Amino acid sequence: MVFQSILFRIPGEVTSEAPAFFVDLNLNQIVDAITAGRQEYNLKPFFYSPLHDEDSIQYRQEVMQELENETMMHNIKSFAEKMIVTRRYLALVDKLDFKNFKEGWVLEAAEVYCEAVAGLAHDLSQANLKSRGFLSFREYLADYISSNDFVSLLADTKKLKAALSTIKYCVIINGLTVRVRKYEGETDYSIEVEKIFEKFKQGAVRDYRVKLYEASGMNHVEAQILDCVAKLYPDIFAGLDAFCVQYSHFLNDTISVFDREIQFYIAYLEFISIFKGAGLRFDYPQISSQSKGIYDYEGFDLALANKLINERSSVVCNDFYLRDKERILVVSGPNQGGKTTFARTFGQLHYLACLGCPVPGREARLFLFDRLFTHFEKVENIKDLRGKLEDDLVRIHDILNQATSNSIVIINEILTSTTLKDAVFLSRKVIEKIVQLDLLCVWVTFVEELASFSEKTVSMVSTVVPENPVLRTFKIVRRSADGLAYAIAIAEKYRVTYASLKGRIKS
Repeated sequence: MVFQSILFRIPGEVTSEAPAFFVDLNLNQIVDAITAGRQEYNLKPFFYSPLHDEDSIQYRQEVMQELENETMMHNIKSFAEKMIVTRRYLALVDKLDFKNFKEGWVLEAAEVYCEAVAGLAHDLSQANLKSRGFLSFREYLADYISSNDFVSLLADTKKLKAALSTIKYCVIINGLTVRVRKYEGETDYSIEVEKIFEKFKQGAVRDYRVKLYEASGMNHVEAQILDCVAKLYPDIFAGLDAFCVQYSHFLNDTISVFDREIQFYIAYLEFISIFKGAGLRFDYPQISSQSKGIYDYEGFDLALANKLINERSSVVCNDFYLRDKERILVVSGPNQGGKTTFARTFGQLHYLACLGCPVPGREARLFLFDRLFTHFEKVENIKDLRGKLEDDLVRIHDILNQATSNSIVIINEILTSTTLKDAVFLSRKVIEKIVQLDLLCVWVTFVEELASFSEKTVSMVSTVVPENPVLRTFKIVRRSADGLAYAIAIAEKYRVTYASLKGRIKS
């Protein structure tokens, strides 16, 4: 049975570099939080490599859903814990100096490995599996534990452990002289001593025993004692030596890859369990590379939600949808109203969906993009000798030259360094190109004219508390742009509100 991957239906390339848009969308924060404490698995490249076909995404969704079963998750975690122990034992071997001691740890590692693999094979054989990934792996595992290699490893491990357990010896210490000989049935006086002193015990007494540190290493005296024991039982230790030669590389490559890849699912599910516990919802989205009719209900920014939950603050959810010819969400409204967060949410949802992960929201249908581009405000770089306006135009020009009709572009507050008249003119030129490309776009802007540019544009507005416009609700709703909201936001931006003007006149 051939099994290649629990992550990839078709083997694909994995990159070690985060996509360019990661920081803009705060996906770097999300991936850091997901992979925290799992550095040994090197999971980040999996999160840097989105999938590009619907069936591969469905393949992952099936595995992810399988692991939402508590029993299944428990069994996989139990296997993973034993594999961690196996690797630690083998890593220890490379650090040790004494031959017999090193070989003893190889045997210990082999025993834990056999227990891990056989246990997982049994657990999967009892499970009602539905995902293609796990069904295929179960079949592979069943073949593997029946193979001559594994059967031989398991039998030899048990045989050698049983033989080593029969070894008994005495250590006789006389000054600086240490002799080792076979145990000859001498009486164990420790039991007799305990019986004698038992009668002096009155109720609960303080335990004066000192816990000695159990080191995994061995000093030279202990090593010489072990060498002497090996000479007393040459056949058993010869068997240990032969075992280590024969099984020097007993770890199965496919199982080792599975052990690493399955952590992608475990890490993500454990991460989102925090949000589920807070009452937030996740959905396995429908994914289409053809239809651009998309939606997500009760979605939220995962990076922001992680921060808010840690601070015991509430998370605001928002909805969006695009139907028929609609392609562009033009988001406007007052500052600090959640517009940028909404744009980030849109990008996060589509990216996580293309990893095969459940996404924030009650129900979602999302688009399978070829490339994702972001244009967020950047600090001016004096080395490139470009002003802010020029930099905005150069960057958006590069994006639109690379984008296709299957791309997603997220634009946040560009062209703010020029006059309103020029911003309107330039924005219209940019949106003409976006409309022509027929790509999906979210554009956060103060230029309200863009919201009604064509049948492809949809206006969404960040709202305020009606009784007190200073207070933000952080709800982004689908409605016509509110000129007053723009006026207030622009006035605040350029410090021409009544309060600002009054303060400036006084000064």
